[in-house]
Amino acid sequence: MARLSPAQGNPRLARLLAAAKAADWPAMREELSAVADDGERGWLIANATEVAGYEQWMPKAVENEPDSGLALLVAGARQVAWAWEARTGLRAKHVSREQFRIFHERLEVAEDLLYRAAELEPGWASPWYFLQMSARGLQLGQDISRLRFEAAVRRFPEHLGAHQQQLQQVCAKWGGSHDEMHAFARASVRGAPEGSVLGVLVAVAHLEHWLDLDGTTDSAYMRRGDVVAELHAAADRSYRHPAYGEPVSRLGTLNTFALAFTLAGEKKAAAAAFTATGGLVTEFPWQYLDGDVPVSPYRTMRFRAGRP
Repeated sequence: MARLSPAQGNPRLARLLAAAKAADWPAMREELSAVADDGERGWLIANATEVAGYEQWMPKAVENEPDSGLALLVAGARQVAWAWEARTGLRAKHVSREQFRIFHERLEVAEDLLYRAAELEPGWASPWYFLQMSARGLQLGQDISRLRFEAAVRRFPEHLGAHQQQLQQVCAKWGGSHDEMHAFARASVRGAPEGSVLGVLVAVAHLEHWLDLDGTTDSAYMRRGDVVAELHAAADRSYRHPAYGEPVSRLGTLNTFALAFTLAGEKKAAAAAFTATGGLVTEFPWQYLDGDVPVSPYRTMRFRAGRP
């Protein structure tokens, strides 16, 4: 049995999603205020603000709590998500002038909200994490994006979201290159302690490279010896390491390695990752193969890995 898990197996995120759908800011504030880990806070907000409708009621919450960094952060994060909804995930040549206008307009609002949140909560990495997303959308350039990434990791060195955003910033489709992307992923993992959540960056980088080549499931790239070796080394330093524990990003990491190992022909490693997911499917990375029904490629790849 496989099913999409918007809450990614996380009870707090499930409660946040329910509160967001009910436009219940006090309930959201209570949940988020109980989170001490800034990496977890950013992860929760990034996922919870995918719910449509914040833009209708969150401005009132900010108006009522003008000195709340948390309210500003959530409002700004939603503006970023709402902006990308307007742009869609299509390549720039397929996005209309009107879509770009709305996209940039919403990102400008997000920038103001997030900078205000950063001023009120100078120790938080999360505002800078979301500012990385707005910087890429507004095409502020590699230097500004790098400065925002550095601002995030100064405050929280193993902030997975910040690292994922910087990896996107330096990948080929956003003006970087495959070499720069892989170098960033490798350096991030080398610089982190064993058992770090950052190990998934290596798998994401290889999937991005594979997609940029031809996007077919039988690409020779993922089966190259050096790629396979890097995937195993990254898995050993992350979710297969005893120190890894149960981070909030665990399910997404397992899904990512399940796909990467299946494409690499590493059936045993892929099957183990699939088993560890418990049949819970995350949108990423499966939307790369089917943006409408991500459970479908999950099932297909699980079968290829030898799991029914």
